[in-house]
Amino acid sequence: MQPGGSTADGPDAIWQPSPNFSARRDGARPDILLLHYTNMATAGAAAARLCDPAAGVSCHYLIAEDGRLWQFVDEAQRAWHAGQGCWGDAGDVNSRSIGIELANRGDHPFPEPQMRVLERLMRCIMARWQITPARVLGHSDIAPDRKDDPGPHFDWRRLALCGLAIWPEPAPAADTTDFRALAGQVGYGAEFSDADILAALRLRWRPWACGRADGLPEAEDMAILSDIAARFAVDRDRRGA
Repeated sequence: MQPGGSTADGPDAIWQPSPNFSARRDGARPDILLLHYTNMATAGAAAARLCDPAAGVSCHYLIAEDGRLWQFVDEAQRAWHAGQGCWGDAGDVNSRSIGIELANRGDHPFPEPQMRVLERLMRCIMARWQITPARVLGHSDIAPDRKDDPGPHFDWRRLALCGLAIWPEPAPAADTTDFRALAGQVGYGAEFSDADILAALRLRWRPWACGRADGLPEAEDMAILSDIAARFAVDRDRRGA
């Protein structure tokens, strides 16, 4: 898609170029779609920050609560939205991803107009770059030690039902001693603590369990890890397994 344009079934975008981008490193192509929330008062304030050279941050797209869509960086270029996050073998996630910001403070559900535009945009991006549902991630997945977006109110199951993300199926619980091994197979980085990974897992698939006092994985957490690792082991497609 040309900057600010649309495809036959994709939403129109307001082209507002940000100076905060660079070339993707080592010829990388995007194979991750990364979702964020802005945690700012308004979509307009977020757009201004994402185009401010002093801020040094950007993303490819921003969607307001009412469905307005901005594009700041061409999809072929490297936007600055993922920081030092990692997922599987992807250390420079910025070079491997397309970033979408959703206007939200993280404390309420995402409105229907915003979700409809997100779904249309995701379909186009995923088809254009052959991004699989297993490679649709939240910022909290790649940086569980410092990020919690898109947060506990984001409807991941809705995306999964549309074929735009993955969702766990019932599975026998694995032994809790397998927590780190299974987390690594799912994609969570080895440098993060058990507590950070558990928090990210629950934000994604068990938001009602966030903040449990003991911080230890439960049978449901292990069942989720076991199922996702078995069906969607990270980088499987890239290894040809």
